[in-house]
Amino acid sequence: MEQRVAYKVYYEDTDSLGVVYYANYLKYLERGRTEFVGSLGRDIRDWNKDGYNFVVYAMTIRFRKPAELGDTVDVVSAFELPSAYRGLFRQRIERVTDLIVEADVEIVCLDGSRNLREFPEPFHRVP
Repeated sequence: MEQRVAYKVYYEDTDSLGVVYYANYLKYLERGRTEFVGSLGRDIRDWNKDGYNFVVYAMTIRFRKPAELGDTVDVVSAFELPSAYRGLFRQRIERVTDLIVEADVEIVCLDGSRNLREFPEPFHRVP
C-alpha cells in the first residue's frame, strides 16, 4: 500500500537560492508518515494517548534534485514491518515526473514510559 500526499513549497521552506532547504524535506517526510498512520483508521493523537508513540530510529536519505519555491510536491509513503518491534517506511518526494528525495526511515514503537513495545495490530496488516 502506497499513500500519496501533496504539499506546496512556500517561501518559508526555501533557502536564499529559492530551493527547499534540506532539513525541510524531513518535515515533508514526517507529514507523509503521520498521514499514513492516520490512514490505518486512527489519528496519531489517539495512538499516542493509548501509549503508542512512533519514533524515528534511523534514516537514510538521498537528495536527487531540488524542489523550488511554488512547486507542488508529492510525498509517497509505503510501510513494511520487518519485525514486531521495527517498522520501515520507504518514502519518496516527487514533483510530477522528477524524483526529488528518497528515504528509508526505520521507526520503533515506544510506550508512555519510553520503553520499546510491539507495533499494534493494524501495522501487521499493511499490505
